[in-house]
Amino acid sequence: MAKPGLGPDPGGVAAAAVLKRAVELDAESRYQQALVCYQEGIDLLLQVLKGTKDDTKKCNLRKKISDYMDRAENIKKYLDQEKEDGKYHKQIKIEENATGFSYESVFQEYLNETVREVWIEDPYIRTNHQLYNFLRFCEMLIKKPCKVQTIHLLTSLDEGGGRGQQISGLEEIKASLRNHGVLLELEYSSSIHDREIRFNNGWMIKIGRGLDYFKRPQGRFSLGYCDLDLRPCHETTVDIFHNRHTKKI
Repeated sequence: MAKPGLGPDPGGVAAAAVLKRAVELDAESRYQQALVCYQEGIDLLLQVLKGTKDDTKKCNLRKKISDYMDRAENIKKYLDQEKEDGKYHKQIKIEENATGFSYESVFQEYLNETVREVWIEDPYIRTNHQLYNFLRFCEMLIKKPCKVQTIHLLTSLDEGGGRGQQISGLEEIKASLRNHGVLLELEYSSSIHDREIRFNNGWMIKIGRGLDYFKRPQGRFSLGYCDLDLRPCHETTVDIFHNRHTKKI
């Protein structure tokens, strides 16, 4: 793919920057990210085309748009085939103290109107802050565009004195979800170790630390207490897979 050579106008400069990044990601075989940049760059080019009056420039822009659309379509077909074959894999490495990794930031790309059922396997939905993490995750799931009807949680029971608080907290979340038309099915296991989240649209996300990858906030009135994008994280790895034949936990 040739380097984008676009005019000096602001729209053209922005498009050139995004498409340059798309080409770099493409060359590194980071196709999912490259596709996003191609699509964004194409949208910017279309805006430039609308404001261009010179016929020669219009012709050049149409050619560039066509070339980038062809490449984006080829990448999309490749990724769709990878998903179909169950070979798709993306990894996100969250560094120690990194920010910008709220549940919305990590999961939003995989949530759409087809998501109606979710399976969560996490042994550590026990303590107060872990219950709040799960609650925040559920809040994300019931927002648009999702149409979640059922959430399945498989976790382990607290082995100390916090079992009563854990069970009552989860039952309260269950009752709250019921008020929003969502069924929460709870199951407990003493042998669970893996951490895994599945959506019925085929996406599967494995997080090394499960949902509990945020650090304790510095105080109740410190940035990051409410907005998890501003909360520092523990180091962990997020692995994303796709298999259209998602099996239940």
